[in-house]
Order: sequence, then C-alpha cells, then structure tokens
Amino acid sequence: MPASSAPPLKGLQRLLPYFGHARLAWFTAVVATIIGAITQPLIPALLKPLLDRGFQRGALPLWFVPAALLLLFGVRGVSGYLAQLSLAKVTNDGMLLLRRRLFARLLDADMALFARQSASALSNTVVYEVQTGATMLVNSLSGLARDFLTLLALLGYLFYLNWKLTLIVGVLFPAVAFVMQTLSRRLYRITKASQNATDSLAYVVEENVLAHRMVRLHNAQPGQAGRFDTLSQVIHRLAIKSVAAQAAMTPLTQMLAAAALSAVITIALWQNNTSGITVGSFVAFVSAMLMLVAPIKHLSEVANPITRGLAALERGIDLIEQTPAETGGTYQTAHARGELSFEGVSVRYNEDAQAALSDVTLRISPGEVVALVGPSGAGKTTLINLLPRFVLPQSGQVLLDGRDIASWQLSALRRQIAMVSQDVVMLNDTLAVNVALGEAVDRARVLHCLEAANLANHIETLPAGIDTLVGHNATQLSGGQRQRLAIARALYKDAPVLILDEATSALDTESERLVQEALQRLMAGRTTLIIAHRLSTIEHADRIAVMAEGRLVEQGTHAELVALRGLYARLHRMGFDDPQLAELVA
Repeated sequence: MPASSAPPLKGLQRLLPYFGHARLAWFTAVVATIIGAITQPLIPALLKPLLDRGFQRGALPLWFVPAALLLLFGVRGVSGYLAQLSLAKVTNDGMLLLRRRLFARLLDADMALFARQSASALSNTVVYEVQTGATMLVNSLSGLARDFLTLLALLGYLFYLNWKLTLIVGVLFPAVAFVMQTLSRRLYRITKASQNATDSLAYVVEENVLAHRMVRLHNAQPGQAGRFDTLSQVIHRLAIKSVAAQAAMTPLTQMLAAAALSAVITIALWQNNTSGITVGSFVAFVSAMLMLVAPIKHLSEVANPITRGLAALERGIDLIEQTPAETGGTYQTAHARGELSFEGVSVRYNEDAQAALSDVTLRISPGEVVALVGPSGAGKTTLINLLPRFVLPQSGQVLLDGRDIASWQLSALRRQIAMVSQDVVMLNDTLAVNVALGEAVDRARVLHCLEAANLANHIETLPAGIDTLVGHNATQLSGGQRQRLAIARALYKDAPVLILDEATSALDTESERLVQEALQRLMAGRTTLIIAHRLSTIEHADRIAVMAEGRLVEQGTHAELVALRGLYARLHRMGFDDPQLAELVA
C-alpha cells in the first residue's frame, strides 16, 4: 500500500476497537490527567500572594505556603501515578487483543499472504510492531492530552491575570501548529519508508540464517554482506532524516516562545510605567508563561512518536482488515471414502506466466495408490496442493467423494488429508504434541503410531520419552527420524487420503528401508498420491500418472508404461536414481 502524505486522523478511530474497551482505565486516566493539569497554574498562583504579602508581618500564616506546596505536589503525585497505571492497562489490554486477532488472521489467512510477505516481516509485525507502536502511541497521546490541558490551564490563569498580555502569547500557537504539521508530514513519510527498508533487511537476515550452509559452501558471504550493507545504509539515511526533522521542531518552537516572552516582558514593563502592576502579579505572570515553554516543547516533540506508533499499529490493522480469510463451504463428514477426481483443472500463478496445470483430468478410486512422475516443473506439486486448497484452480473442479472441495468446510476437508513431505516441519514442542498435532494427545495411541513408524527404539533411548522436546524444527533428530516422525503424525491423523511428496528423498539406504516399511503400513487402505523419483517408491503403485509441462501425458501401471515406450519409459531407461535425472524429475 502506498503511504499517505500525513498520518490520517481516521487511523486513530481504527484503534478504538482494540484500545477502547478498558473504559474504567480510560476514565481514571482522563480524570487523573485533568487534575494534574489543573495543579500546574497553582504554582505561580502561590507566588503572587507570597511576593505581594508574604514578607509583610502577619499578612500570611507561616504554615500556609509549606502546607499548600505539600498538598499541591501530593495531589500531582497521586494523579500522575494513577494516570500512568491506567494507561499501562489500556496499552497492554489493547496490545493483547490486537496480537490475538493478528495471529488468528495468520492462522486462517488466504495463502496469497505468505507468497506476498516474508516470514520475518509478518513475525516483526505481530511481535515487535504491535508492542512498540502501542506503547509509543498511547504514551504519546497521554502526554499530548496532559500537555494540552496544562497549556489550557496556564493560559486560563494568564488570561485571569492580564488578558492583554495573554493575547500576545496566543499569537504563538498558530505558528507552532504550522511547524508541527509540516514536520509531522515529513516524519510520516520517512517512517513508512523506514518500515519497508527494515522489513527488507530482516528478510535478508532470515534468508541467510535459513541458507547458512549454502552461503558458506558457495563462498557467497561477500555478496550477502553487500546486500545487508546496502539496506543498512538506506535505514541509516532515513534515521538521520527522521532525527533532522524531529530536532528542528524544538529550536523552532523555542525561538517562537522566546519572541513571545520578549514581547510580553517589554509590554509588561511599559504597563508598569504607565498603570502599575504589583511585583507578585508580574512574577506570577512571567512564571506561568515560562511554564508554558515545557508543554509547548513537548507538544512539538510528540509528532514523531505518535507518527511512528500510528504507522506501526496501522500495519497490524491493515493485515487484519485487508487480508482475506480462507473461504470454504459448509459440507462436512467425519470420514470420507477417499474417491478423488480432478476434472479439467487448470492453474496459472501469474497472468503472464505459463500455466502450471492445463486441463488435467485424473480420477482415483478409494484406496488406490497413484504415483505422479515427470520432469521438474511438470505440475505434480501444484496438483497435490489443490486437494487441501493450498492452491485454487482457475478452471475445472477437484472432487472428493463426488463433491467439489469448494463446497466442503475447510477444517472438515483437511481432516480427510494427511501429508508426508520431503520438508518435514515440526513445532518446538514434545514428540507427543508433534505426533498428535491438532488433536488431543492420547499417549497410548502416540506410542502405537511411533512404533508403526519404526521410531519406538529411538524413543526408548530418550530420557523423557515422548515428552522430549524436539527443538527448533526437530533439528535434534536425523533426517530419517524426522521423516518417520512425520509418518507417525499421519498415522495418528488416520485420514482417508494420503499425500507422499518426496517422502524418501535424501535418505541413506538404512533410513530409506525403515521409512519404506513405515510407509507401507501408512498406505494400507488409504487413497494415496505419491510424488517420487525413486523406482522403488513408485513401481508398486496401482497406477502411475506421468506429467509434463502441466499436462497429464500418460497413465497406467509400471509394466504398461514401460511397454508404451513414451516419456515414462525414457525416464525408466535413464534410471530413476541416476544423478542425471535430478533436473528432469523432482
């Protein structure tokens, strides 16, 4: 989204659903802030009787000024404490609600979001932007309200003392407002640009953390360091511009205040020579006017944190409001039969790109095992991603048990599908939780599934058994153990449709043997789609579907396809395990 030239006022209205619920806290904060602001002019108000009568014997009791000061600062201290505590509750309650809704949107967001934004940008928005933005914005707005009310209270007292001099002070405010408006627009543009640059920098870091082995293997560190340095320089320049714009506010407002103060003192001295004013009145007026400098200075500085806080929170709210949730139908059933049908399905990821799938028709009976083979980019992965609706077709239908999957309730549809892929993803939780992912943990059932996945012997060696934490993406397990853990998860889910996406790739011979044994148990009685390039994985499939350039070009049993002497026969002659096939079959 392009950033607007100034922070929109309606941006604050968008925050109300998140930060407007703690009404008692808001009320307490407002009342405490008003009380604190009212006490400000009482300080110069005490100077007037002190200077006019305090040094006259018997004019004022000795206890009056000390008692008044103690009472005054006591009230200010209590009101400040209550205001700060109440605003902390407002901030944290709103932050909690906004984070919950953000994470909930990530969990049900349309898949296009994850192609459009990097993981680092999304996590930065949910974790850091919300906290920084909420704290900065609420604290800044409370400071703005406090200083504005203090300004009004002091101006009211000044008007009471000398309305003519106060009119001179009033000339100051339009000039200050113009300075703040001009510089705050520039700050908003800089803040938006800085956010985008920070996201890009975080993405570079994320890429290099995930690909650290490949970067080192290819000695790509200098190039990656150059990418990082270029973006760091952009952020550096934007930070300097932001400081320059913010720093300009204070001297400009102070010069305006100094000009107003000079005029007031000059006119006050002239008034004293012509009509006469008391020393107490003059000192009280000048003191109150000098006290105006602090809130004016704060008001001039508040534009930057408000702009930054609002921009950060707007990013989170935009994610909630502008990211559509996944949509599905209403049909659901506990357990499908597993009949699959792809009817004239076509998929194109970009309008200008070649179609990933073109008019593919494939029907699979319940319990049938179908292997998908073909060169890289043939559309095999796209085809299987249609089943759980990770990809949506531009034309054609995908049917499960004779019903278009678009009419299925999403959660019900995905309950019917289990997947074991080459890239095993595990949560940093216990083995039991990872096996029973999404369901309640039945310990006996977990152990049974681990045994069926040929992992029981390894689990017995772990000190905490199935309660062992697997670590970040199960990096404490070997590749074969992670694959078998994924198989145990699929067994636990007990779905009628099974997808095996390169489930035995990159494994040594012994690990592959154990995984193959576990897969045979998993596939029993399930409709299975297999993507693999090893002959041992696919030759026993009930049917083999051969794809090329997004089209289904051949299908049949292994023997039938070899006899056909087509694409499959050519791949078979090359040898599915031949290294030269790496670019042809994936």
